[in-house]
Amino acid sequence: MRTISTTDPARLRPLALLDGLSDAQLGQLAEAGETVGFDVGDELFRQGAPAEFWWLLLDGCIELRRRTGHEESTVGTMNTPGQWAGGFRAWDPHGVYLATGRVRQAGHLMRVPAEALLALGRSWFPFGLHMINGLVQTVRAIESIARQRESLVALGTLAAGLAHELNNPAAATTRAVDALIGAGDDLFGALRTLATSGVRTDQFAALDALRAGSASSTRSRTPLQIADLEDELTGWLQDRRIDRDWVIAPALAAAGLDVDRCEQVAAALDERSLGAGLEWIAQSVTIAALLAEIKESTRRISDLVTAVKDYSHLDRSAIGDVVVADGLDSTLTMLSHELTGVTVVREYDPQAPIIEANTAELNQVWTHLIRNAVDAMRGTGTLRVSVVPNGDGVRVNIADSGPGMVPEVRVHAFDPFFTTKGVGEGTGLGLDVSRRIVEQHGGRIWIDSDPSGTILRVHLPVRGAAQAT
Repeated sequence: MRTISTTDPARLRPLALLDGLSDAQLGQLAEAGETVGFDVGDELFRQGAPAEFWWLLLDGCIELRRRTGHEESTVGTMNTPGQWAGGFRAWDPHGVYLATGRVRQAGHLMRVPAEALLALGRSWFPFGLHMINGLVQTVRAIESIARQRESLVALGTLAAGLAHELNNPAAATTRAVDALIGAGDDLFGALRTLATSGVRTDQFAALDALRAGSASSTRSRTPLQIADLEDELTGWLQDRRIDRDWVIAPALAAAGLDVDRCEQVAAALDERSLGAGLEWIAQSVTIAALLAEIKESTRRISDLVTAVKDYSHLDRSAIGDVVVADGLDSTLTMLSHELTGVTVVREYDPQAPIIEANTAELNQVWTHLIRNAVDAMRGTGTLRVSVVPNGDGVRVNIADSGPGMVPEVRVHAFDPFFTTKGVGEGTGLGLDVSRRIVEQHGGRIWIDSDPSGTILRVHLPVRGAAQAT
């Protein structure tokens, strides 16, 4: 701050905020405060500090920055004379600044101590001050409960979805490990039998060649062909009086080994070692298949963890370079348990530019829009998600094949607390929150709807978030 001077009441008269005050009251307000000049980069007040002053903008521009955890983002801008901030201790003894005021364009403010503002309020409109006190306390209580409830609902939904998605690969891994233990025991048993049967080196080499040749045999067979092959192998094993045909045949068939290949091994082995040799091959290919299943299951778990990290934006700054398609994919992964009966069509133009934005906030938008689309289709239909370049940024289209949105609903869709859902089915905040986030990024959101479905369109400029900050 560069200067502090007395305030001229004539400078306050043009402000619409003060229209109802008389000249005498304007004089009292000017006398209670002082004019503060500020330069670019000055910090006028800090988030969390006691709100001991009421700040009234006369000219210039002030950016309001709010820190959440380790991230800081712009929550508003004061650039119109008459906008105000702070002074909360005039009606709330515990009032603090809700954001940090940082100067973007030099100008002037009138600064009034909260105690002086309280005294003027009691003198000019005591009833109004009582109403403000009651309103502040009521809103604070309701907002606290609502935020806690929304956080719990969001956390519960995320946790339920994540648990659902993790359960399948985790259960598959457990089953595969259990089966792997049994297959290992059978494999060692077959090796013991082979060792006591006096199998020669060239015979074991023939067995190993059959096992190694199974890797490239399965890709060209359909499930029906594998089932037919299993029947043929079962008959062949029974004709040769080889024990455990019900274990050996399915494993050899799944590995793509046919009767001709088994005949080659039979020609190289004697009758005593043939059964143990085929058992060894069967358990070897079974173990390989189980290890592949475990690898795929753990990869799926790793992918889910990565999706959660990307979705929640845990390891990046608030504003940064964002590939919009990646955020949509992370959101679709997190909501996959809600998309069971939905066909998802992704159409991502590789020419869509990278934008500067807050990924976590955009993911909230995609979550609301995708859930609304699924609800509109009642869980069955086609969800089409597209990203295309559009002028100075990107356009995201989220389309559903539902019955469409009637004009009466479309007019109020972005209104706070408006909802078409029943009690307990939603907060009614989704589209309002989405609109505010998109607009904070310098973009816009709108609805196209007809009987063939609804399309939510979002335009985001390449550097909208940077310009807002």
